[in-house]
Amino acid sequence: MDMDQAAVFLAGSILTVLGFIIVVAGVVIINNLLHRFWKPVTLWRFDPYPPRFMDIHEPTMETKPVAETAPTTQDKSEKKI
Repeated sequence: MDMDQAAVFLAGSILTVLGFIIVVAGVVIINNLLHRFWKPVTLWRFDPYPPRFMDIHEPTMETKPVAETAPTTQDKSEKKI
């Protein structure tokens, strides 16, 4: 390999890498623009599976009022110890 072929190989390698970098940057920019402005198109909604996790606003259990009991008094027959 003489000097001319080595110089062409080096220049070709550098230009190829720069081309790949430009293509990747373009894909990233287009992806970001599509992600920012794209609105999902739903023709129909079919969800065969229920959601795996509960919603934050869903109560975890039914709250039932606690029955209030009147304070009990000791029988007079019982002795305090």
